[in-house]
Amino acid sequence: MNTNAQAAALPDVVAAYIEAVNAFDVDAIMATFADDAVVNDASREFADPASIRAWLDREIVGDKVTMDVTELSRHGNMTIVRARYDGTYDKTNLPDELVLTNYLTDAGGKITSLVIIHNQPSPY
Repeated sequence: MNTNAQAAALPDVVAAYIEAVNAFDVDAIMATFADDAVVNDASREFADPASIRAWLDREIVGDKVTMDVTELSRHGNMTIVRARYDGTYDKTNLPDELVLTNYLTDAGGKITSLVIIHNQPSPY
C-alpha cells in the first residue's frame, strides 16, 4: 500500500504530514504541528517547536527519511499509521524492512502529538 492510496482515508493533517516528510520539506512538516505539540521518537521527547524543528532537520529531512504507508486505523482523535521507512540514516542492526508505528493525535486540524515506535510482534 502506498501513501497516495491511503491519503483519502487519512485525516487531512496526517496526509499533509506524510506528504511533507516524503518531500523533505521542514516548513511544511512544521505547519502540520500545533504550537504545543509533543513528539516522541525512539523514547526521546521533543516538546517545543525549536526542538521538533531541530529533530526534523537532523533526523528526518537530514537523513532523507521516506514513509510508505502499509496500514492505518483511526481511534477517536488518534490515527495509527504503520509505514515502511527508508532513508540515508544509519541502518546498523535494523531490519532490512523497517516498519515503524506512528501514533498521531490531532485537534483543530493540527497534530498535537506524534509517537514513533518500532513495535515488536505480540507474543499472543
